[in-house]
Amino acid sequence: MPADRSSWAGRFLFLFALVAIVSVPVLAYLGGRAANTSVQPAPPGAAASVRGQNFKPVSATVAAGAHDFNRFACSQCHGFDGTGGVSPSVPSLTTLAPSLTAAQLTDIINTGRGISTNPTAPFMPVWHGIISKAQIADIVAYLHAGLPPVKDAVPLPVPNGQGSAVAGSIDYINFGCINCHGPNGLGGVPNPQSPDTTIPALGTPDFFKQFNTPQKIAAVITSGSVIGKHPIVSMPHWGGILTHAEIKDLISYIDTLKRPNNGSITYKP
Repeated sequence: MPADRSSWAGRFLFLFALVAIVSVPVLAYLGGRAANTSVQPAPPGAAASVRGQNFKPVSATVAAGAHDFNRFACSQCHGFDGTGGVSPSVPSLTTLAPSLTAAQLTDIINTGRGISTNPTAPFMPVWHGIISKAQIADIVAYLHAGLPPVKDAVPLPVPNGQGSAVAGSIDYINFGCINCHGPNGLGGVPNPQSPDTTIPALGTPDFFKQFNTPQKIAAVITSGSVIGKHPIVSMPHWGGILTHAEIKDLISYIDTLKRPNNGSITYKP
C-alpha cells in the first residue's frame, strides 16, 4: 500500500482520505442493501459435491484450477462455476473465458480489471505475486475447459446460528482475505513493489489505532485500496458483492484478532 514506510500509520494514511471520500457512498451502500438472513444458501452444485455424484472425469490440472477458482474467491464475483449473476459489473465466464487466449487470461489475472474509482462496482484485484504461475495456468486450463463441475471445489459452508465472528471467519477464507492478509490476520505476505513491501497484518494495535471504528473498517472493505497495476498487489473493493451482513461478520471476526485485546468494537452502521 502506498505511503511512508516508516510507520504503520504512514502506510495507511492514504486510507483515511479514502474513508472520507467514500463515506457517503459506503453508508448508502451499507444502509441500502438488505441484510442476510441467518440461513446461508449453499452454492449451486454443493450438495452434489458432497455426494460425489454426477461428475465427469477431468484432468488434474483442470481440477486444480477449479479449486483455485474458489480458493482465490473468483466464484464470489463471477458466480459458482463462473455462471455470473452476482453483479451486473462482473461478467459470466462460461462464454467469455473460452474466447480469450491463455496469454489474455493470464494478463487479466495478474493485472486486475474494473473501475477503480467506483467503490460500488467490483474491482478485480491485482493477483500478481499472490497467485503463482502454476496456479494461474491451472485456472486458465479450468476456464478453457468450460468451468466443469469438480468434486469438492466449492466455497466453505457458512455455519448458521454460531455467531457473527464464526461466520466472518469463514467469509475471511471464502472471499480470499486469507490469501493476502494471512491466516488469522497475521500478515507477512510480500508486496515488494509497494512502499511498505508487505500486505499489512490485521488485528495489531497500530491497525486498530488507525481503524478505530467499524465504519472505517467497513469503508476500507467496501472501497479497497486499488493502488495500481502489476507488479503492485492491490486490494479489491467489495462494494456491490458483500452484503451488509457479510461486512458485519467480517468486522466481528477482525475484532477477535486484536493483539493485545484492548476492547471490542460493535458494528452499528
